[in-house]
Amino acid sequence: MFIQTEATPNPATLKFLPGVTVLETGTADFTDAEGAQSSPLARRIFAVDGVSGVFLGHDFVTVTKQESVDWAHVKPAILGAIMEHFQSGAPAIEGTDGAGGHAAHEEGPDSEIVAQIKELLDTRVRPAVAQDGGDITFYGFDRGVVYLHMQGACAGCPSSTMTLKMGIENLLRHYIPEVVEVRPVAA
Repeated sequence: MFIQTEATPNPATLKFLPGVTVLETGTADFTDAEGAQSSPLARRIFAVDGVSGVFLGHDFVTVTKQESVDWAHVKPAILGAIMEHFQSGAPAIEGTDGAGGHAAHEEGPDSEIVAQIKELLDTRVRPAVAQDGGDITFYGFDRGVVYLHMQGACAGCPSSTMTLKMGIENLLRHYIPEVVEVRPVAA
């Protein structure tokens, strides 16, 4: 098995491409080892000293390291953990399909606007941020403000505010006049 690695805009995060499907649908974001109990893959990666986050996408794994750790020291162990996992035949996530996606469902007067926001996020935004090893999920819409949750390489990335304001906010405002601002939310 050959696992490619790619840098992301977040210097603390690397994207690992194992060349196989990681999750059939959705995404999974693990910010600590305790939260990764449902994922044999994430548990193996968190066993590497210095790992602070694991994000699973359709065909990639994004790993965030602690600031005090150098990639040269943890990257080989992470590659080994990913390779061991896929050779074991264990699922990436046990007991569920691991679907992530939209955290909020809207009904009422804004439901048409919310549907348009979700459509733009799914077709224009999420594929672009997945290229960088992350994901952005819809959290809510209230009085012109869109609330989004950034995951994987996007969480904590130095350019995430710029991505939200200059990229996503401008895109949504262009297509949906009711949108006046985009704000991040913590998990």
